[in-house]
This record gives sequence, structure tokens and C-alpha cells, in this order.
Amino acid sequence: MPATQKPMRYGHTEGHTDVCFDDSGSYIVTCGSDGDVRIWEDLDDDDPKSINVGEKAYSCTLKNGKLVTAVSNNTVQVHTFPEGIPDGILTRFTTNAYHVVFNGDGTKIAAGSGDFLIKIIDVEDSGQQKTFRGHDAPVLSLSFDPKDMFVASASCDGSVKVWHISDQACVISWPLLQKCNDVINAKSICRLAWQPKTGKLLAIPVEKSVKLYKRETWSHQFDLSDSVISQTLNIVTWSPCGRYLAAGSINGLIVVWNVETRDCMERVKHGKGFTVCGLAWHPTCGRIAYTDAEGNLGLLENVCDPSGKMPDSKVSDRVEKDYNDLFDDDDTSNPGDFVNESAVKIPSLSKGIINDNEDEDDLMLASNRPRQRSHVLDDDDNSVDVTMLKSGLLKEEEEDDQAGSPLLGTSHRPLYDGPMPTPRQKPFQSGSTPAHLTHRFMMWNSVGIIRCYNDEQDNAIDVEFHDTSVHHATHLANTLNYTIADLSHEAVLLACRGTDELASKLHCLHFSSWDSSKEWMVDMPASEDIEAVCLGRGWGAAATSALLLRLFTVGGVQREVFSLPGPVVSMAGHGEQLVIVYHRGAGFDGDQCLGVQLLELGKMKKQILRGDPLPLTRKSYLTWVGFSAEGTPCYVDSEGCVRMLNRGLGDTWTPICHTREHCKGKSDHFWVVGIRENPQQLRCIPCKGSRFPPTLPRPAVAILSFKLPYCQTATEKGQMEEEFWRSVMFHNHLDYLAKNGDDYDESLRSEAVREQQKLLMKMLALSCKLDREFRCMELASLMTQNAVNLAIKYASHSRKLILAQKLSELAVEKAAEFAAAQAGEQEENFRKKLNAGYSSTATGWSQPRPHDQVEGEEEGEQEEEETAEDRGDADNGEEKPEPQILGQNLFSKSSNSSVVPASKSGAVIASSQGRVNPFKVLVTSKEPPVSVNPTHSTNILDNMNRSSKKSTVLNRAASNEKSQVIKPLIPKPKSKQASAAAYFQKRTSQPDDKTEEVKEENPRNAPSEDPATRPPNEENQRPKTGFQVWLEENRSNILSDNPDFSDEADIIKEGMSRFRALSAEERKVWTNKAKGETASDRAEAKKRKHVSEGSRDTENHKETTKENLHLPKKQKPLDVSTNQKLSAFAFKQE
Repeated sequence: MPATQKPMRYGHTEGHTDVCFDDSGSYIVTCGSDGDVRIWEDLDDDDPKSINVGEKAYSCTLKNGKLVTAVSNNTVQVHTFPEGIPDGILTRFTTNAYHVVFNGDGTKIAAGSGDFLIKIIDVEDSGQQKTFRGHDAPVLSLSFDPKDMFVASASCDGSVKVWHISDQACVISWPLLQKCNDVINAKSICRLAWQPKTGKLLAIPVEKSVKLYKRETWSHQFDLSDSVISQTLNIVTWSPCGRYLAAGSINGLIVVWNVETRDCMERVKHGKGFTVCGLAWHPTCGRIAYTDAEGNLGLLENVCDPSGKMPDSKVSDRVEKDYNDLFDDDDTSNPGDFVNESAVKIPSLSKGIINDNEDEDDLMLASNRPRQRSHVLDDDDNSVDVTMLKSGLLKEEEEDDQAGSPLLGTSHRPLYDGPMPTPRQKPFQSGSTPAHLTHRFMMWNSVGIIRCYNDEQDNAIDVEFHDTSVHHATHLANTLNYTIADLSHEAVLLACRGTDELASKLHCLHFSSWDSSKEWMVDMPASEDIEAVCLGRGWGAAATSALLLRLFTVGGVQREVFSLPGPVVSMAGHGEQLVIVYHRGAGFDGDQCLGVQLLELGKMKKQILRGDPLPLTRKSYLTWVGFSAEGTPCYVDSEGCVRMLNRGLGDTWTPICHTREHCKGKSDHFWVVGIRENPQQLRCIPCKGSRFPPTLPRPAVAILSFKLPYCQTATEKGQMEEEFWRSVMFHNHLDYLAKNGDDYDESLRSEAVREQQKLLMKMLALSCKLDREFRCMELASLMTQNAVNLAIKYASHSRKLILAQKLSELAVEKAAEFAAAQAGEQEENFRKKLNAGYSSTATGWSQPRPHDQVEGEEEGEQEEEETAEDRGDADNGEEKPEPQILGQNLFSKSSNSSVVPASKSGAVIASSQGRVNPFKVLVTSKEPPVSVNPTHSTNILDNMNRSSKKSTVLNRAASNEKSQVIKPLIPKPKSKQASAAAYFQKRTSQPDDKTEEVKEENPRNAPSEDPATRPPNEENQRPKTGFQVWLEENRSNILSDNPDFSDEADIIKEGMSRFRALSAEERKVWTNKAKGETASDRAEAKKRKHVSEGSRDTENHKETTKENLHLPKKQKPLDVSTNQKLSAFAFKQE
């Protein structure tokens, strides 16, 4: 099968690199121009061990637990492997050593330097050295004969020499290379190699071919080349068996030949064409590791191996170790583990792997074989070869049979062939790097950074704040070995796990405290370890291994304790919000099964998310969870997908960014440290070749933009759709802040609405051009009333008449909905505020008033009630106006006249049939005059009450002149005082005879009063709203659910929150029900009024009759000049 090329990953900085395997092939070792030697457990190792050996490392080699490096300080150093502990200096040169290599048994080292010398040093006794002189330029490369008789060398002088080790003499020299004066200027580094085991052939890369020379005779045998080789070959390496030879070129081509047949077996091209300067063949299988001149590390698998053989069990052990670091161990003492000790030990997932016969279903498992986690993982990069498992298992069975032990246990169970459970993710602290590092970040968030140093010199914790005005930097001794930390504007919270001698501890540094005691510590109960901590506003939380969450105040007072549904993974706090992520159960096929809880710990404690599943990308795990700066929960998974809670869509999770799209390499990642919604910023640290950054040098924070995963974002339509919904989502936090009573900038909301409406208008214009009129209506339904008006104009200019008509109908609906919603909101807000202070403060409603004022107010309230009801019915279109009485004057209005809608005329005056008296205002009229332009008054009813004779005549003239313009009049809500007075007056008025006396005396006194000096009318019995009707029927339910409510304000507040939770249709039903009851009540009130009018004083009746007799029988039309005179007269009267 062809070789598989795995994606390259960042290993070192730009420059020359080298690579080798250890003796078993379990580790890959690289060095580079950054002076670091890195030990990789595999190409997917996100945390390779790093050893700094100098300013630059030119070459490395490894054997028998000794790591030897050629360093830029002219030395050849030795380190222990894999610990990386320095073990001395083997030798020194006057210039840099460029290549080092071990002999076959690992007892000697050959090193070539820039001072033309070659040295062979005994590893155990560096004093035993041999120096070889003969090159006239720096040495490029060296290679030991497998039999330790010869050593070959290549130099910048253009020659390749073979030296006899014992007598230090040059045996043969071939002028094969181009001459140069330094290694840097060499066209090829000419890394030659002897054939393993026999040493029969010496392979030398020369130009575009590999020349092979026979041992001892030193004759040229043959060349290996291929037509695809277009640039000079740089390096060669043999397979462990000696049958295959691999070569790398300076343009990134890797070619593998079969030496016996001289056929080209593999051709692999570097993705970016960089020079291959390091090449190493795995000691036991068909894997080739290679590095390039840009510091990247790559891997080829299944090279010249038709069976697809993979590394032996030691590499599989590396997989097991890697996942054991990330996930829970298979500790049978852990009661939460999903697989116990009696589980499968066979390293396969299905019976087909064990048994070649697929039809044989009676294969049983040995119950005494523990399971190997590395073979359960569904990861192509870390998978184990099927053939190897078959052969290994069958061999194991044969050995068991030979030993006389039976293969099958006493309890026979069939092999499970379904999906396998995924190892559970270990708990972690968001914003921290792995705990096994000596220098690590314990926390990096929007407040500051907590670093931990745990090495031979110091074991301490440094706390640094981004804003030094919050607190100065702090240095703490880490004597208790704290591994978990969190940081807020108030405190630092530290935690450590328990040991045999000490209990797990929670340590808080409350630096914002105003007293002198700023620290407190709490010990956890025995066998209970803290696994995650977080801080909020005035509180801290700790999740423990006992599945408990413990709350504390920042001062050290223990608060509530509650159980978690599963083992905690991570948690975070912000303000009064606490988000907890935990294991809901066992995931399968590489997926984690996580749940999330979101709680609010303020005065009204409540749970927002009740253990909902946490969405993750397939085969990924959680890497970060927290809040945006504005308080919206967010999290990131290992695939780089960032999700945010969408409060405007039923608390669902929406992807807002995919950091992998911003990575340059496949092994690069972004380490998230914070999120802001305004401005829209994802603050993270780019990590090249790793998942997390080092502590030194201080990492630089990058800012990524957000992008919702909408379709066809390359088109104008898709781009605007994504921008619109992103704007809507990222401003949901304003509604949340307003609901909780927190402060926020109102200009942000208005700016967001303006931006959203602008995008909607652009999309509507685009749809209109494409003749998508139905789509235009869908877009218009998302617009505000003003934007719909603009859409109507655009549709009219575009000659879309049907669309304009539809948009007009939509505008009317939106106007009605807006008016109703605004009136309801203001009514509820005013009532809530006044109810809160009515019982405790002395207001104008509870103070005694003059008798005449009470008379005028109560009758005026009754008249306003009827007027508002009739006008509201006419505007909403729910009830049609009564037909006009035959022969009635359209501009007249008396006690028997029908109601004329305000939208039909600009002014309405009171009179009987005949000539109109513009100076007479009858108090028996049911509708006071109204101004044409009510925008200068904050209340329509107040404006109508203050209208005078002057406005009456002027408005009538304006109505005659501009009768062609018909505009719907949107009723505005009453003033705060009028609304609140009506509500409380209805509840607090005393039913005595005094009220009836006022109602009878008021009509008698009203005609004698000057209309301009009369007190403003107010409602006496205002119509019930849908909320009032709903509250009357549900009051008992509220009191039963909240028996501690004693104040009426609390009942109304709870009722409002429940009424708002109803759907729009349900609230409309209650509103219609309230109108039905109001109509019946109004009919009864009219009957009572007619009875009281029948008993009025006869003097009032005679006076009214006398005035009517003086009126002319026929009304003459008024011309313009007459109107002007009347207007002037009205102004003089005032």
C-alpha cells in the first residue's frame, strides 16, 4: 500500500533541524536553531518535552539512554534520556560542530566540526579521543561502519573520505561534491549512510542521484535515481532491514528505492517544497520521520510495508499515556468509572479482529485480562494494526495452550460488538495550562494572570493584574502545592488536592477587603478533593470529588451546598451567574457526554439551564468555558469551535467562531483567554505546534473576529444575513441587563437597531431587484415601523404596487401593536413604581382635596373614560362606528349624538341643529374637542381637555381645508399621574353619600365656570385591562405559590412577570375579555347616569331649553374670511 503522509507540524524556529528515533521507536527527538531539543511521543503530541541545550543545536543522536547534541558553543554535550538532565561535555572544538553520530553499540561518538577536524570519542570515558585530520574545509556529515572498522565523512572541500578507525588513516577519497567555504553555503549537506547490519554498501547523495560504493573494494556499484528528482539530494537513510533506501532533496521530495531491485517504491512531495534536512527511519517498522529547513516535523507511515504494519506496543503505550493525561485513569477504585476491572483486556474492538472467521460467534473472552485503553480509542492516527493484533493475540493463545492454561474462563460471555464508551475528560480549570508543567499558567482571564513556578530554584505563584489600579502584583510562596486558581476584581482563590497527611484546602486572598484580615482558608472533609473553583461578585465556589458544589462568600462565610448530577469538568462565574459543566453519562465513539447548569445566585435565586446537554463537535472535548465581558456564557471545544448562549432563542447554543479557520498550520491552535460582545472580539493566544503557550517569553494576545456559520457568505445576500443575525445575537445581553436592572449604555441599543434596520433595508432592496416580493414581506416583518415606512417608499419608487400595498397593511398592524405594547409597558411600570411607594410615602393621592376639585375631577373622569373607549375602538378597528343619524350635523355633537371617529375630522364641537355657536361649550357633551396635531402634548386626553374656543374654530377650518388627507390617529397613553390616580382612586375611594352629591352638584356648577379655568378632567372608573382581569382570576394562585407576599406591590410584580410569560395570543384573549367586561360595565354606568339625569334640577333644564330656542334653525356655511374673524376674536378672548 502507498505511504501515508501525515500533516506536518511546527517543531522549531526557522533554520536547520535534525531528527532521530530512540532505540525502541517510542520517541521522536528533534533539534533546531532555537537551541531546543524536543522529545515527541508521537506527531500528535501537543506537549513535547523541551530541553534547552544552547543557542543553536545543529545535530542530535540518541542511543542507550544517552542524548548527544552538537551545539553552537563549540561543544558536544550529553543529556540523559528521557529525563533531559545534563550529563557533561564530551569534547570541544574551536568552531561549531555540525554533525554527531553514534556507532552501532552506542559506545562511541563521531563528531565533525567547522575547523576541518573529525573526532571519535568514547562515551563512557571522554578522555579517550581520536582526531582525524585531512579535510580542507568544514565537515558536513559522518557515518559509522556497522562493524566499527571505518568511518565515512563528507566535507565542503568537495571530497568524501573513508577513514580507518584503528590507525586513523584515510583509506579512500572521492571528489564528488561541489566545493564551498562553509556549511551555510553548501548546496547539499550530503548526509551519507552505511548499509545496516552488514555495511556492504555506502550510500552517498550526489546531485540528483545516490551513488553506492562497495565496502573494502570501494568500487562504484550503481546509482539510484528517478525522473521526478529535479533538485539536488540532501540526505539519505537506510531502513533497519537494509533493503530500502530513502533520500530527501532540497526541494522537499522524498524518494524510497528497493536497493536489490533498484526500483523506486515511494515518491512523496513536501507540501510547501521546503528543504528536507533531517531524515530518520523507525527502527522496527515502516515509518520515516523528517524535518525541513523551516523547523517543521513530518511523518510518513506504511513506507514499503504492504501489510500496513504500525509501531509496536510501545507506541501504543504512548497513546495510552497521552489519553490518560487528558482523561480519567482506569482506576478500579474509582466508583465513577464506566468500565471495571473485569472488562476486556484484548486490544481489539470486535470479534472480527480476533477471529478470521466472521461467522464464528462463540468466541469468549478471558475475564482476567484487563482492558487496554489505547486500543479502544477511535483515532486513525493512533490506531493499531489489525494484522499485528491478530498475530499477537494468536501467539499469546498458543503460549497459553502450551503452558496448559485454558483460554476460556469459567464465565462465558459473548464479545460485545457495539460502540465503545469514550474515556471521560478530566476536570480542568479554564484559562490554565497542564498541571505537570514546571512553569505554567494557573489562570489567564480578563482580570489578570496567575503563573506558577515549580522547579529546583523556586516553588511560587505570581499574580499579575492587567489593570494595576485594581491591585499591585503579588508573589506568593506555594508551600501547599496549589494547582487550581481563579482571579477576579475582588479576590484570588487557590486550591490544592489532599494528601495522606493534609486535607484538600481552599485558600482565598480577599484583597478588596477594607479590614486588615485579607486571607482565609477552609479544609475539605476527609477523602474529598477540590477539582474546580470559580469566583463571582461577592462569592466563590468549589466543586469537589464528592459531587458537591460548595458556595462561600469572599469573606469566608459558607453558603449553600448542593449536589452535582455528575463529575465536574469545569465551571466559571461572572457577577451573579454560575455555569457548571459536568459528565451526564458515558459518551460513545469518541464523543463526550456533558451537561451544563446555569444558575443565578442573586436575591432571586433561580436555575436557567437545568442540566441541558452541552453540544460539542464530533470526537472533541471541552477546552474552555466562561463568560463574555458582558456576562453571556460561552465555551470552546478542542476543534476550535466557539459557542455562545443565545438568550434570544430560548437559551440555545450558537457557534460564533471557528478558530481553526484562522490557523496557518494543521498543528496550530488558538488558546482562548476572553470574549467581548461590544466590540466583537475573541481574545486568544496563537500557539504554533501546540495547544497552549509557554510562560516565557510572555505570549502576545491576538484578536479574532466572529462569524456565524451561515450558508453562502461569499454572496452579498449571505453576508448581510450573517451580519444582521450576528448583530441581533450580540446585543441580546442588553435585554438581559435591562431585565436584571443592571446599568448599560442605551446608545448601544439604538446604534444596534439602526445598524440592523440598515441591513434589512439593503436586503429588501436586493430582494426587490430580484422580484422576490414575498421575501421582501418577510424582511419587512423584522423591521421597525419607521423602517417599514421607508420600505413603502422604496417599493413605490420601484413600481412594486402590490408590494407597497402589502407593506402599508403591515405598517398599520405594526403601528397598532406598537401602541398597545407601549401603553401596556408604561402602565405596568408606572403602577409598579407607585405601588411600591404608595403605602409608605405621603403622596398627593392620599391628601384631602377641595370639594369643587373632587366634583370636577370625577365627572371629567367619567367623560374621559367614554371618550377613550370610543376612540380606542375606532382606531383599533375592532368595533365599527355607529351609523350616522339622518339629518344630523356632522360637526355637531350633543348628548344624543353618535361618536365620530377622530380620524374622520380635525375638530369636533358641540351644538344642536342650526347655526353653530363657536363660543359655547356644553358640559353634557360626551367627547371634548381634540387638536389636529397632538404631537406638542405628551397626552392626547390632556390636550383635548385644554382645548379652547380658539382651537375649536381653527381646527374646524383646518378640517374643511385639508379634508383630503386622512391619517390614522394613534392613541397615546395617559400621563403617569392620571393613570396612577385612576388606579388607586378606584381601590381607595370610600362608598359614601358624598360621592353621589358631588356627581349631582357638578353639572349644576359646570356651566358657570370658565372653560379655560376648569380643572383638568381625570378618569373616575377607567376600563379594565387584560392584566387586571387575569390578575383577579389568578390572584389566589399567586398567593398560594408565594404565601409570604403581604404587600399588594409584590403580588402585582409577580403577576406582571407571569403575565409577560404568556404568549401574544393568550394576552390578546385576556385583553378582549377585559373589553367585553368593560362594555357591559359601561352600559350599566350609562343607565345609572340616565337615572341621575332624570332627577336633576328643573332650573338646569329650563336654561338649556332657553339657549336652544335662541339658536337659528339652519346652519350657514362659513367662508374663509369669517373663519379668520372668528379666529381673531378667539385670540382676543384669551
